[in-house]
Amino acid sequence: MVSKISEGVEISVETFYQADYSNPLNSEFMFAYRITIENHNNFTVQLLRRHWFIFDSNGEHREVEGEGVVGVQPVLNPGESYQYVSGCNLRTELGRMHGTYQMQNEYNKRLFSVNIPAFDMIVPAKMN
Repeated sequence: MVSKISEGVEISVETFYQADYSNPLNSEFMFAYRITIENHNNFTVQLLRRHWFIFDSNGEHREVEGEGVVGVQPVLNPGESYQYVSGCNLRTELGRMHGTYQMQNEYNKRLFSVNIPAFDMIVPAKMN
């Protein structure tokens, strides 16, 4: 698991290889990741947008951006956390993701960016 705090918001990421949804013979590798977002500020925040940078070990890279996460724009009061699970498909056995969330301070409506730490997606057999 990797974690990072920026702008008073902590982002933690855990990854899981999804063997049942992968097809190595066709260069299809599926990974799930669990994100936990914790608001350490003394004000309420809302996650408005996400921007992902996805790197495959074959040199391919993609960017994904859009509103919210998994169809919601969660609001976190001070001390609260929000957790969700999503997924990423790769063409190789290892890759990396990182990104940002655009958040809003609900008190003064100021927008700010929170960094999502880089995390690796590796087929377990490649760890040896």
